[in-house]
Amino acid sequence: MALDHGSARTGVALSDPSGTIATPLPAILRVGARKGRRELLRLIAEKEVERIVVGLPLGLRGHDTDQTREARAFAAALQEHVGDGVPVELYDERFTTRMAQAAGGEADEDSRAAAVLLEEWLRRL
Repeated sequence: MALDHGSARTGVALSDPSGTIATPLPAILRVGARKGRRELLRLIAEKEVERIVVGLPLGLRGHDTDQTREARAFAAALQEHVGDGVPVELYDERFTTRMAQAAGGEADEDSRAAAVLLEEWLRRL
């Protein structure tokens, strides 16, 4: 699973069992709030997620920004919620939103960005 975390919406994408194709799912609203967090944790359990990749929005020159710090805090909190059985990993997401915008499609932009992130992460394996 890949997550493109934002304060209002978090884009979600899942890979197929072979780890070849990333499919965007509907974005989850406000995962920082109780309802959104429950929805995300339910989805993780329902889909039997084995690993979670959270987009790390570094600045163009690779430096941390306010969003980077927020993503790190989100990933750490998520790791606490899912426990050690499901690793949560940060992955550089620079340009994924731009690539998702160019790709278009029916899924929302946040989840398309999560799918691009997941495809890039899967390619490096």
